[in-house]
Amino acid sequence: MPIVTVQVTRERSAPGRNSVSAEEKAAIIKGVSEVLLDVLNKPLESTYVVIEEVDLDNWGWGGFPTAQYRKLRAAAKS
Repeated sequence: MPIVTVQVTRERSAPGRNSVSAEEKAAIIKGVSEVLLDVLNKPLESTYVVIEEVDLDNWGWGGFPTAQYRKLRAAAKS
């Protein structure tokens, strides 16, 4: 029984939203489950997918919180 955890930042994926929509979550669950079926021959009904939305303030890379890192990258591209 595979269990897959997908972490995404809790931020809008479209104007007016501040989290991943139910439709997007359903698509993630379907896609991940199908990959495990195709690659490992794991039945869809035995695959569990957990989606964790992480507040943007609790996510970072490159030694910086996400928002600050994105600003630095944008400035570097200018």
